[in-house]
Amino acid sequence: MASSANSTGAIQTKPGIAPLRAGKGISFTLRRLHSLTGIIPVGAFLFEHILISNATAIGGPAAYARQVRFLAGLPLVLALEIFGIWLPILYHALYGFYIWYRGEANVVSYSWTGNWMYTLQRWTGGIAFVYIVWHTYTMRFTGIDLHQYPGASFGKVQAEVFQTPLFIFYVVGLIAASWHFAYGIWLFCAKWGIVSGDKAQKRFLAVCLAFFFVLSGVGLGSLAKFRSTPQQPRDASGAKAVEMSQPAP
Repeated sequence: MASSANSTGAIQTKPGIAPLRAGKGISFTLRRLHSLTGIIPVGAFLFEHILISNATAIGGPAAYARQVRFLAGLPLVLALEIFGIWLPILYHALYGFYIWYRGEANVVSYSWTGNWMYTLQRWTGGIAFVYIVWHTYTMRFTGIDLHQYPGASFGKVQAEVFQTPLFIFYVVGLIAASWHFAYGIWLFCAKWGIVSGDKAQKRFLAVCLAFFFVLSGVGLGSLAKFRSTPQQPRDASGAKAVEMSQPAP
């Protein structure tokens, strides 16, 4: 009888996403902040960067320069970068690594879909963090200043994606960031109780997977445009020429 009861209990056990419940202590608060920063502002940054800025790159160097000039001209742009992008990404990543370190996803012994998804989310997060740090450092802090010369932005990206190893790194990083964000939306909605119930969560997961393909498609399309376009200028005079060639908005 005991064996039968244990068997029944094992059958009734279902993998899933545990919701964030009311709790106390610093750990609960940190987890809530980690979950929230994954959507706002980190997720919003990825959304803009991939679906808006990268999409304009498909339109060519002039369109991309216009988008970079708009972003560089935002009020208090440095404060927005520090408090709206860099610090939230740093916190989300470091606490994510801590969660990974303390995690107990056992994909070998218990190959539930939830465990595999958990592991994939951790790995894509790590890859995306390296990708974002590298991309931000090279574009923002090396070479010509794109805030001052947005016309050089297209050529500056090209200088990296023309190199095969870096191009592969960009492709992998882009796909990892897209997956981490898209599946992260599903995790956020499931954990915060925004989408509840097995059927509703499965339907919403399909929506998030579709969003992942849209993000990846736009990002890969922009990388293809960078690779297929002849090398654009990366110097001050060349940047000015690119900006002067822009059609009127």
